[in-house]
Amino acid sequence: MEQLQKPQPNKFGNWLKTSITARMLMVGFLVLILLIPLSFIESLIFERSMRQQDVVNEINDKWGNHVMIYGPILKLPYKTYSETKTFNEQTKTYFTETTSEIKYAYIFPESLSSGVDVDSKSLNRNNYESAVYTANMDFNGNFPIPNLKIKDIKDEDILWNKATILIKTSNLKGIKNEMSLKLNDSTYSFETNFKNNSRNSSQLDELESGFLKETDVPKSANTNFSFHMTFNGSQNIQLIPIGKTTTMHMTSNWANPSFIGNFLPNDETKTITDEGFEADWKILHINRAFSQQYLNNVPDLQEFAFGTKFIVMVDEYQKSERSAKYGFLVIGLTFLIFFLIQTMSNINIHPFQYLMIGLALTMFYTLLVSISEHSNFLKAYLVAGISVVTLITLYSKSILKTFKFPIFIGLSLTALYTFIYVIIQLENYALLVGSIGLFIILATVMFVSRKIDWNNG
Repeated sequence: MEQLQKPQPNKFGNWLKTSITARMLMVGFLVLILLIPLSFIESLIFERSMRQQDVVNEINDKWGNHVMIYGPILKLPYKTYSETKTFNEQTKTYFTETTSEIKYAYIFPESLSSGVDVDSKSLNRNNYESAVYTANMDFNGNFPIPNLKIKDIKDEDILWNKATILIKTSNLKGIKNEMSLKLNDSTYSFETNFKNNSRNSSQLDELESGFLKETDVPKSANTNFSFHMTFNGSQNIQLIPIGKTTTMHMTSNWANPSFIGNFLPNDETKTITDEGFEADWKILHINRAFSQQYLNNVPDLQEFAFGTKFIVMVDEYQKSERSAKYGFLVIGLTFLIFFLIQTMSNINIHPFQYLMIGLALTMFYTLLVSISEHSNFLKAYLVAGISVVTLITLYSKSILKTFKFPIFIGLSLTALYTFIYVIIQLENYALLVGSIGLFIILATVMFVSRKIDWNNG
């Protein structure tokens, strides 16, 4: 009768169970493996955020896009002369013919003052949010007497009765009032001056008045002007400082402004509260690198614009993306807790069980993104966090066979998710609070692990 062969012991399995080094390698390998679904989740968040941007752009396009004002500009036509010589074969002499051509000079104001009152609000579509506003803008100032002699243009060559006023803007669609400008005691209306069908999206649209009365042109004295514009717009308001002295006073009920462009408001007069903000700008001609009059073409001066951006504070997808960036930390610390419990209590935890716990942790982010699209971020975070913490706590009870370790794991995960939520909400102190929190976590791990015999395996 043949003797039954005894099963050979699984040396690798025994080594995995008994060796601390083997368990550390296994846990580290699983953490790296779980980075794959984490990267897919981050891609999903990015894709959904791009969808959000498309919806926001659609909202802004229907309400009114960003507003940039460039004007008013005095447009003066003038004559230039050129001579052509023709040789006459019969008389053996040259015949000189003089021709004239109309060109234009563009004169910027001596002073330009604006008062801007912005009524802001948020427009929502599903969970997508965009900052929009209605802006009432009042402008006044004066045009100086043009000094075109320095450009070799004689006063008698200027067609004073053909002068007009130009105003350029980025948002014709958002204008909500009939455009008119008061020049001295006369009022002039504007029409769209659209000439270039191939212009790119960065070019400004142009409004032009009718011909000015010669008495309203600054021929012998400065000419005062004033006009009003009401805009529906979104995202930001900017003004190009073409006045020799340009000032702007802006008030709004928006509590989260971002001052943008080449010039910042005066710190002494700027105030920002939960009810809104108030800011003043003053730009002198020596503060910017362009002159007060140009020939032939109006220069593109958008790079010198200044103003305010009406920002929506960290939105749901930004918060979800920032939360997902801590995924590696959450998985690593959770596995570390299980590893320390396994090492200190000699309870065996199978690699498959580690994998299930890791996948449950990654599910937190898919729950967070999907729920936040139909609710606010706090509710989504609470639902996703409670679901995952409860699932892992109950699962660890079946693994660890006691109550104290699962309760400790549940409390640890709750503290970890709370810590991450606090960091996400912070703006200026996120790095500081995060660094202090990680230092405390490291100190705690070092304290707990000090009695482990690392030489055993």
